[in-house]
Amino acid sequence: MQKIEKYIKLIKEYSRDNCLKVTRQPEGRLKFPYLVPGANCYESQLWDWDSWLTDIGISQIMYDNDMDKSSYSECENGCIRNFAINTDSKGRMPILIKPEEIMPSFEDGNITNMHKPCFVQHMAFITKENGTDAKWAKEYLPAAERFLKYYFENFRHEKTGLFFWQDDFAIGVDNDPCTFFRPPKSSASIYLNCLMYKELKAMEYLLNCLGEDADIYKTAADNLKSAINEHMWDERNGFYYSVDLNLMPIESDKALHSGMPRHWDCIIERIDVWSGFMAMWAGIADKERAERMVHENMLEKRTFNAEYGIRTLSKLEKMYCIVESGNPSCWLGPIWGISNYICFRALVRFGYDDEARELVEKTVLMHGRAIEQSGAMYEYYHPDTGEGVSNRGFQSWNFLVNNMIAWYEGKRAISEF
Repeated sequence: MQKIEKYIKLIKEYSRDNCLKVTRQPEGRLKFPYLVPGANCYESQLWDWDSWLTDIGISQIMYDNDMDKSSYSECENGCIRNFAINTDSKGRMPILIKPEEIMPSFEDGNITNMHKPCFVQHMAFITKENGTDAKWAKEYLPAAERFLKYYFENFRHEKTGLFFWQDDFAIGVDNDPCTFFRPPKSSASIYLNCLMYKELKAMEYLLNCLGEDADIYKTAADNLKSAINEHMWDERNGFYYSVDLNLMPIESDKALHSGMPRHWDCIIERIDVWSGFMAMWAGIADKERAERMVHENMLEKRTFNAEYGIRTLSKLEKMYCIVESGNPSCWLGPIWGISNYICFRALVRFGYDDEARELVEKTVLMHGRAIEQSGAMYEYYHPDTGEGVSNRGFQSWNFLVNNMIAWYEGKRAISEF
Protein backbone atom coordinates (compact mmCIF):
# COMPACT_ATOMS: atom_id res chain seq x y z
CA MET A 1 0.00 0.00 0.00
CA GLN A 2 2.93 2.36 0.63
CA LYS A 3 4.10 1.80 -2.93
CA ILE A 4 0.60 2.40 -4.29
CA GLU A 5 0.33 5.66 -2.34
CA LYS A 6 3.77 6.73 -3.56
CA TYR A 7 2.89 5.96 -7.18
CA ILE A 8 -0.48 7.70 -6.95
CA LYS A 9 1.34 10.85 -5.88
CA LEU A 10 3.91 10.40 -8.66
CA ILE A 11 1.24 9.83 -11.33
CA LYS A 12 -0.70 12.90 -10.23
CA GLU A 13 2.41 15.09 -10.37
CA TYR A 14 3.48 13.71 -13.75
CA SER A 15 -0.02 14.15 -15.17
CA ARG A 16 -0.36 17.70 -13.89
CA ASP A 17 3.01 18.68 -15.34
CA ASN A 18 2.53 16.96 -18.71
CA CYS A 19 -1.16 16.98 -19.63
CA LEU A 20 -1.14 20.26 -21.52
CA LYS A 21 1.98 19.30 -23.47
CA VAL A 22 -0.26 17.23 -25.76
CA THR A 23 -2.15 20.34 -26.96
CA ARG A 24 -1.36 21.75 -30.40
CA GLN A 25 -2.15 24.93 -32.30
CA PRO A 26 -3.76 25.02 -35.78
CA GLU A 27 -1.58 23.95 -38.70
CA GLY A 28 -2.41 22.98 -42.28
CA ARG A 29 -5.54 20.85 -42.50
CA LEU A 30 -5.92 21.17 -38.74
CA LYS A 31 -7.69 24.52 -38.62
CA PHE A 32 -8.43 24.44 -34.89
CA PRO A 33 -6.39 23.63 -31.75
CA TYR A 34 -6.29 19.89 -31.03
CA LEU A 35 -4.80 17.02 -28.98
CA VAL A 36 -2.05 14.55 -29.86
CA PRO A 37 -1.38 11.14 -28.22
CA GLY A 38 1.91 12.14 -26.58
CA ALA A 39 4.25 15.06 -26.02
CA ASN A 40 7.14 13.11 -27.56
CA CYS A 41 5.33 10.88 -30.06
CA TYR A 42 2.79 11.42 -32.85
CA GLU A 43 3.73 15.07 -32.37
CA SER A 44 1.30 16.66 -34.86
CA GLN A 45 -1.34 13.96 -35.38
CA LEU A 46 -5.00 14.07 -34.42
CA TRP A 47 -6.34 10.52 -33.96
CA ASP A 48 -9.99 9.49 -33.61
CA TRP A 49 -10.45 7.50 -30.39
CA ASP A 50 -7.21 8.77 -28.86
CA SER A 51 -8.42 12.38 -28.82
CA TRP A 52 -11.79 11.42 -27.29
CA LEU A 53 -10.26 9.40 -24.46
CA THR A 54 -7.31 11.74 -23.91
CA ASP A 55 -9.79 14.56 -23.35
CA ILE A 56 -11.60 12.60 -20.63
CA GLY A 57 -8.32 11.97 -18.83
CA ILE A 58 -7.13 15.57 -19.10
CA SER A 59 -10.52 16.83 -17.89
CA GLN A 60 -9.99 14.80 -14.70
CA ILE A 61 -6.46 16.14 -14.23
CA MET A 62 -7.62 19.73 -14.67
CA TYR A 63 -10.50 19.21 -12.24
CA ASP A 64 -8.24 17.60 -9.63
CA ASN A 65 -5.78 20.49 -9.84
CA ASP A 66 -8.36 23.28 -10.12
CA MET A 67 -6.84 24.37 -13.43
CA ASP A 68 -8.48 26.98 -15.64
CA LYS A 69 -10.10 25.10 -18.51
CA SER A 70 -11.09 28.08 -20.67
CA SER A 71 -8.17 27.95 -23.12
CA TYR A 72 -8.03 24.15 -23.05
CA SER A 73 -11.68 24.02 -24.14
CA GLU A 74 -10.57 25.29 -27.53
CA CYS A 75 -8.51 22.10 -27.94
CA GLU A 76 -11.24 19.62 -26.95
CA ASN A 77 -13.82 21.43 -29.09
CA GLY A 78 -11.18 21.77 -31.80
CA CYS A 79 -10.88 17.99 -32.07
CA ILE A 80 -14.58 17.88 -32.99
CA ARG A 81 -14.28 20.81 -35.38
CA ASN A 82 -11.24 19.42 -37.19
CA PHE A 83 -12.92 16.08 -37.81
CA ALA A 84 -16.17 17.77 -38.88
CA ILE A 85 -14.60 20.05 -41.49
CA ASN A 86 -12.60 17.13 -42.91
CA THR A 87 -15.74 14.99 -43.32
CA ASP A 88 -16.86 14.83 -46.93
CA SER A 89 -20.38 15.12 -48.34
CA LYS A 90 -20.86 11.34 -48.16
CA GLY A 91 -20.08 11.24 -44.45
CA ARG A 92 -16.59 9.79 -44.69
CA MET A 93 -14.65 11.01 -41.67
CA PRO A 94 -10.88 10.40 -41.44
CA ILE A 95 -9.24 8.27 -38.78
CA LEU A 96 -6.15 10.48 -38.64
CA ILE A 97 -5.53 14.11 -39.57
CA LYS A 98 -2.03 15.47 -40.09
CA PRO A 99 -1.25 19.06 -41.06
CA GLU A 100 -0.45 17.91 -44.60
CA GLU A 101 -2.95 15.07 -45.16
CA ILE A 102 -5.80 12.93 -43.89
CA MET A 103 -5.89 9.15 -43.59
CA PRO A 104 -7.50 7.47 -45.33
CA SER A 105 -7.58 9.95 -48.20
CA PHE A 106 -10.84 8.54 -49.72
CA GLU A 107 -9.52 9.78 -53.09
CA ASP A 108 -9.73 6.48 -54.95
CA GLY A 109 -13.43 6.07 -54.18
CA ASN A 110 -12.95 2.71 -52.46
CA ILE A 111 -14.93 2.07 -49.29
CA THR A 112 -12.46 1.63 -46.46
CA ASN A 113 -12.44 1.99 -42.70
CA MET A 114 -12.97 5.47 -41.33
CA HIS A 115 -13.24 7.27 -37.97
CA LYS A 116 -14.38 4.86 -35.28
CA PRO A 117 -17.86 5.40 -33.79
CA CYS A 118 -16.76 7.75 -31.01
CA PHE A 119 -17.18 11.16 -32.67
CA VAL A 120 -20.67 11.71 -31.24
CA GLN A 121 -19.62 10.21 -27.91
CA HIS A 122 -16.92 12.87 -27.69
CA MET A 123 -19.49 15.60 -28.36
CA ALA A 124 -21.80 14.07 -25.75
CA PHE A 125 -18.98 13.98 -23.19
CA ILE A 126 -18.19 17.67 -23.69
CA THR A 127 -21.90 18.51 -23.50
CA LYS A 128 -22.35 16.51 -20.29
CA GLU A 129 -19.39 18.29 -18.70
CA ASN A 130 -20.94 21.61 -19.75
CA GLY A 131 -24.15 20.82 -17.87
CA THR A 132 -26.12 19.37 -20.85
CA ASP A 133 -25.83 22.57 -22.90
CA ALA A 134 -25.57 21.16 -26.43
CA LYS A 135 -26.04 24.38 -28.39
CA TRP A 136 -22.34 24.46 -29.29
CA ALA A 137 -22.64 21.01 -30.93
CA LYS A 138 -25.57 21.85 -33.19
CA GLU A 139 -23.24 23.14 -35.92
CA TYR A 140 -21.55 19.72 -36.13
CA LEU A 141 -24.63 17.49 -36.03
CA PRO A 142 -25.03 17.45 -39.85
CA ALA A 143 -21.52 15.96 -40.14
CA ALA A 144 -22.39 13.46 -37.41
CA GLU A 145 -25.60 12.45 -39.17
CA ARG A 146 -23.81 11.94 -42.50
CA PHE A 147 -21.13 9.96 -40.67
CA LEU A 148 -23.65 7.58 -39.06
CA LYS A 149 -25.65 7.28 -42.26
CA TYR A 150 -22.49 6.19 -44.12
CA TYR A 151 -21.83 3.54 -41.48
CA PHE A 152 -25.37 2.20 -41.80
CA GLU A 153 -25.22 2.11 -45.58
CA ASN A 154 -21.73 0.63 -45.96
CA PHE A 155 -20.72 -1.14 -42.73
CA ARG A 156 -23.91 -2.89 -41.64
CA HIS A 157 -24.74 -6.55 -42.29
CA GLU A 158 -28.40 -6.70 -43.22
CA LYS A 159 -29.13 -10.27 -42.07
CA THR A 160 -27.72 -9.87 -38.55
CA GLY A 161 -27.96 -6.11 -38.04
CA LEU A 162 -24.33 -6.06 -36.91
CA PHE A 163 -21.58 -3.71 -38.07
CA PHE A 164 -18.41 -4.98 -39.75
CA TRP A 165 -14.99 -3.63 -40.62
CA GLN A 166 -14.27 -3.12 -44.30
CA ASP A 167 -10.72 -4.40 -43.79
CA ASP A 168 -8.06 -4.48 -41.07
CA PHE A 169 -6.78 -0.94 -41.67
CA ALA A 170 -6.47 1.18 -38.49
CA ILE A 171 -9.12 -0.68 -36.50
CA GLY A 172 -7.81 0.64 -33.17
CA VAL A 173 -7.03 -2.78 -31.71
CA ASP A 174 -4.58 -3.19 -34.55
CA ASN A 175 -3.91 -6.93 -34.81
CA ASP A 176 -7.03 -8.34 -33.18
CA PRO A 177 -7.03 -11.86 -34.72
CA CYS A 178 -10.79 -11.63 -35.30
CA THR A 179 -10.14 -9.00 -38.00
CA PHE A 180 -6.40 -8.93 -38.74
CA PHE A 181 -5.55 -10.59 -42.09
CA ARG A 182 -9.13 -11.75 -42.54
CA PRO A 183 -11.21 -11.31 -45.72
CA PRO A 184 -12.79 -7.90 -46.35
CA LYS A 185 -16.18 -7.27 -44.72
CA SER A 186 -16.01 -10.58 -42.85
CA SER A 187 -15.48 -9.38 -39.27
CA ALA A 188 -18.38 -8.11 -37.18
CA SER A 189 -16.16 -6.94 -34.33
CA ILE A 190 -17.54 -6.82 -30.78
CA TYR A 191 -15.34 -3.73 -30.28
CA LEU A 192 -16.90 -1.94 -33.26
CA ASN A 193 -20.45 -2.90 -32.34
CA CYS A 194 -20.12 -1.81 -28.71
CA LEU A 195 -18.73 1.53 -29.84
CA MET A 196 -21.58 1.94 -32.32
CA TYR A 197 -24.21 1.19 -29.69
CA LYS A 198 -22.76 3.91 -27.45
CA GLU A 199 -22.49 6.26 -30.44
CA LEU A 200 -26.20 5.89 -31.19
CA LYS A 201 -27.05 6.47 -27.52
CA ALA A 202 -24.86 9.58 -27.59
CA MET A 203 -26.76 10.94 -30.61
CA GLU A 204 -30.04 10.26 -28.82
CA TYR A 205 -28.70 12.17 -25.79
CA LEU A 206 -27.56 15.20 -27.81
CA LEU A 207 -30.85 15.51 -29.67
CA ASN A 208 -32.77 15.23 -26.41
CA CYS A 209 -30.60 18.00 -24.96
CA LEU A 210 -31.54 20.16 -27.96
CA GLY A 211 -35.22 19.28 -27.69
CA GLU A 212 -35.20 17.50 -31.05
CA ASP A 213 -36.69 14.17 -32.09
CA ALA A 214 -34.29 11.33 -31.26
CA ASP A 215 -36.57 8.32 -31.86
CA ILE A 216 -34.69 7.08 -34.93
CA TYR A 217 -31.44 6.78 -32.96
CA LYS A 218 -33.11 5.28 -29.90
CA THR A 219 -34.70 2.60 -32.08
CA ALA A 220 -31.42 1.94 -33.92
CA ALA A 221 -29.58 1.55 -30.59
CA ASP A 222 -32.23 -0.82 -29.21
CA ASN A 223 -32.09 -2.92 -32.38
CA LEU A 224 -28.30 -3.10 -32.30
CA LYS A 225 -28.30 -4.10 -28.63
CA SER A 226 -30.69 -6.95 -29.43
CA ALA A 227 -28.54 -8.05 -32.37
CA ILE A 228 -25.38 -8.09 -30.24
CA ASN A 229 -27.06 -10.12 -27.52
CA GLU A 230 -28.51 -12.54 -30.05
CA HIS A 231 -25.46 -13.15 -32.22
CA MET A 232 -22.37 -12.25 -30.19
CA TRP A 233 -23.10 -13.75 -26.77
CA ASP A 234 -21.75 -17.26 -26.24
CA GLU A 235 -23.66 -19.21 -23.61
CA ARG A 236 -21.04 -21.92 -23.54
CA ASN A 237 -18.15 -19.68 -22.47
CA GLY A 238 -20.08 -16.85 -20.83
CA PHE A 239 -18.52 -14.21 -23.06
CA TYR A 240 -19.16 -11.86 -25.99
CA TYR A 241 -17.24 -12.56 -29.19
CA SER A 242 -16.75 -11.07 -32.62
CA VAL A 243 -18.52 -13.04 -35.33
CA ASP A 244 -17.60 -14.24 -38.81
CA LEU A 245 -19.86 -13.07 -41.65
CA ASN A 246 -17.86 -14.75 -44.40
CA LEU A 247 -20.48 -17.33 -45.42
CA MET A 248 -21.44 -18.46 -48.89
CA PRO A 249 -24.89 -17.31 -50.01
CA ILE A 250 -27.65 -19.82 -49.30
CA GLU A 251 -28.57 -19.72 -52.98
CA SER A 252 -25.06 -20.68 -54.08
CA ASP A 253 -25.87 -24.37 -54.53
CA LYS A 254 -29.59 -25.04 -54.43
CA ALA A 255 -29.33 -28.64 -55.59
CA LEU A 256 -26.69 -29.95 -53.18
CA HIS A 257 -27.94 -28.23 -50.01
CA SER A 258 -31.62 -27.77 -50.77
CA GLY A 259 -32.65 -30.45 -48.26
CA MET A 260 -31.46 -28.36 -45.31
CA PRO A 261 -29.79 -25.04 -46.09
CA ARG A 262 -28.05 -23.21 -43.22
CA HIS A 263 -30.30 -21.36 -40.80
CA TRP A 264 -27.56 -19.18 -39.26
CA ASP A 265 -26.25 -15.86 -40.60
CA CYS A 266 -22.92 -15.69 -38.76
CA ILE A 267 -20.52 -17.86 -36.77
CA ILE A 268 -19.01 -16.91 -33.42
CA GLU A 269 -15.23 -16.50 -33.46
CA ARG A 270 -14.30 -18.00 -30.11
CA ILE A 271 -11.10 -16.01 -29.73
CA ASP A 272 -10.77 -14.52 -26.25
CA VAL A 273 -10.12 -10.83 -26.87
CA TRP A 274 -10.41 -8.22 -24.09
CA SER A 275 -12.94 -6.20 -26.10
CA GLY A 276 -15.62 -8.74 -25.18
CA PHE A 277 -15.76 -6.92 -21.84
CA MET A 278 -16.88 -3.80 -23.68
CA ALA A 279 -20.39 -5.28 -23.69
CA MET A 280 -20.39 -4.67 -19.93
CA TRP A 281 -18.91 -1.18 -20.31
CA ALA A 282 -21.53 -0.22 -22.91
CA GLY A 283 -24.49 -1.55 -20.89
CA ILE A 284 -25.31 -4.24 -23.42
CA ALA A 285 -24.80 -7.17 -21.03
CA ASP A 286 -27.33 -7.77 -18.26
CA LYS A 287 -26.48 -8.56 -14.63
CA GLU A 288 -26.48 -12.34 -15.06
CA ARG A 289 -24.22 -12.26 -18.11
CA ALA A 290 -21.90 -9.76 -16.46
CA GLU A 291 -21.49 -12.12 -13.50
CA ARG A 292 -20.40 -14.93 -15.78
CA MET A 293 -18.04 -12.65 -17.69
CA VAL A 294 -16.33 -11.48 -14.53
CA HIS A 295 -16.02 -14.82 -12.72
CA GLU A 296 -15.40 -17.09 -15.70
CA ASN A 297 -13.22 -14.76 -17.76
CA MET A 298 -11.96 -11.48 -16.30
CA LEU A 299 -10.75 -13.03 -13.02
CA GLU A 300 -9.35 -16.19 -14.64
CA LYS A 301 -5.56 -16.11 -14.29
CA ARG A 302 -4.98 -18.68 -17.01
CA THR A 303 -6.56 -16.38 -19.57
CA PHE A 304 -7.10 -12.63 -18.97
CA ASN A 305 -6.17 -11.84 -15.37
CA ALA A 306 -2.50 -10.82 -15.09
CA GLU A 307 -0.27 -9.21 -12.48
CA TYR A 308 -0.72 -5.76 -14.03
CA GLY A 309 -4.24 -5.91 -15.38
CA ILE A 310 -6.28 -7.46 -18.17
CA ARG A 311 -4.41 -9.14 -20.98
CA THR A 312 -5.59 -7.91 -24.37
CA LEU A 313 -5.61 -11.51 -25.61
CA SER A 314 -6.04 -14.62 -23.51
CA LYS A 315 -2.79 -16.31 -22.60
CA LEU A 316 -4.27 -19.59 -23.82
CA GLU A 317 -4.75 -18.36 -27.39
CA LYS A 318 -2.28 -19.67 -29.97
CA MET A 319 -1.63 -16.12 -31.19
CA TYR A 320 -0.62 -14.82 -27.74
CA CYS A 321 2.72 -12.99 -27.76
CA ILE A 322 4.36 -9.98 -26.15
CA VAL A 323 6.49 -8.07 -28.64
CA GLU A 324 7.36 -4.48 -29.48
CA SER A 325 5.82 -3.51 -32.80
CA GLY A 326 4.28 -0.62 -34.69
CA ASN A 327 1.89 -0.65 -37.65
CA PRO A 328 0.41 -2.72 -36.20
CA SER A 329 0.92 -2.15 -32.50
CA CYS A 330 0.72 -5.36 -30.51
CA TRP A 331 -2.66 -6.21 -28.98
CA LEU A 332 -1.90 -9.93 -28.68
CA GLY A 333 -1.55 -9.99 -24.90
CA PRO A 334 0.19 -6.84 -23.62
CA ILE A 335 -1.54 -4.63 -21.05
CA TRP A 336 -2.80 -1.34 -22.46
CA GLY A 337 -3.94 1.56 -20.32
CA ILE A 338 -7.21 1.77 -22.24
CA SER A 339 -8.13 -1.92 -21.86
CA ASN A 340 -7.53 -1.70 -18.10
CA TYR A 341 -9.65 1.46 -17.95
CA ILE A 342 -12.59 0.06 -19.96
CA CYS A 343 -12.59 -3.12 -17.85
CA PHE A 344 -12.45 -0.98 -14.69
CA ARG A 345 -15.50 0.96 -15.85
CA ALA A 346 -17.26 -2.31 -16.67
CA LEU A 347 -16.64 -3.59 -13.14
CA VAL A 348 -17.85 -0.37 -11.52
CA ARG A 349 -20.98 -0.32 -13.67
CA PHE A 350 -22.06 -3.71 -12.31
CA GLY A 351 -21.02 -3.12 -8.70
CA TYR A 352 -17.81 -5.18 -8.59
CA ASP A 353 -16.07 -2.59 -6.43
CA ASP A 354 -13.48 -4.89 -4.84
CA GLU A 355 -12.39 -6.16 -8.25
CA ALA A 356 -12.34 -2.61 -9.58
CA ARG A 357 -10.11 -1.45 -6.71
CA GLU A 358 -7.68 -4.28 -7.43
CA LEU A 359 -7.53 -3.28 -11.11
CA VAL A 360 -6.88 0.35 -10.16
CA GLU A 361 -3.98 -0.75 -7.94
CA LYS A 362 -2.48 -2.85 -10.73
CA THR A 363 -2.74 0.05 -13.17
CA VAL A 364 -1.19 2.47 -10.67
CA LEU A 365 1.74 0.11 -10.07
CA MET A 366 2.26 -0.31 -13.82
CA HIS A 367 2.26 3.38 -14.77
CA GLY A 368 3.86 4.56 -11.53
CA ARG A 369 6.88 2.32 -11.84
CA ALA A 370 7.38 3.39 -15.47
CA ILE A 371 7.37 7.05 -14.47
CA GLU A 372 9.72 6.37 -11.55
CA GLN A 373 12.21 4.37 -13.62
CA SER A 374 12.08 6.05 -17.02
CA GLY A 375 10.35 9.38 -16.44
CA ALA A 376 7.42 8.55 -18.75
CA MET A 377 4.60 6.14 -19.49
CA TYR A 378 4.53 3.58 -22.32
CA GLU A 379 2.02 2.66 -25.00
CA TYR A 380 1.76 -0.90 -23.66
CA TYR A 381 3.29 -3.12 -21.01
CA HIS A 382 4.28 -6.69 -20.22
CA PRO A 383 1.35 -8.29 -18.35
CA ASP A 384 3.47 -10.28 -15.90
CA THR A 385 6.43 -7.99 -15.21
CA GLY A 386 4.86 -4.56 -15.74
CA GLU A 387 7.82 -3.49 -17.88
CA GLY A 388 7.11 -0.97 -20.63
CA VAL A 389 7.24 -2.76 -23.98
CA SER A 390 6.76 -0.03 -26.57
CA ASN A 391 6.75 3.70 -27.26
CA ARG A 392 8.09 5.47 -24.21
CA GLY A 393 6.40 8.86 -23.89
CA PHE A 394 2.94 7.74 -25.02
CA GLN A 395 0.30 9.50 -22.90
CA SER A 396 -3.09 9.62 -24.62
CA TRP A 397 -5.61 7.46 -22.73
CA ASN A 398 -2.96 6.57 -20.13
CA PHE A 399 -4.09 9.80 -18.46
CA LEU A 400 -7.33 7.95 -17.61
CA VAL A 401 -5.49 6.38 -14.68
CA ASN A 402 -6.30 9.69 -12.95
CA ASN A 403 -10.02 9.01 -13.36
CA MET A 404 -9.47 5.57 -11.86
CA ILE A 405 -7.56 7.07 -8.94
CA ALA A 406 -10.31 9.63 -8.28
CA TRP A 407 -12.87 6.82 -7.99
CA TYR A 408 -10.44 4.81 -5.82
CA GLU A 409 -10.08 7.75 -3.44
CA GLY A 410 -13.82 8.38 -3.27
CA LYS A 411 -13.62 11.70 -5.11
CA ARG A 412 -15.50 12.96 -8.17
CA ALA A 413 -14.45 10.70 -11.05
CA ILE A 414 -15.12 12.12 -14.50
CA SER A 415 -16.30 9.45 -16.93
CA GLU A 416 -17.03 9.14 -20.61
CA PHE A 417 -20.60 9.59 -21.80
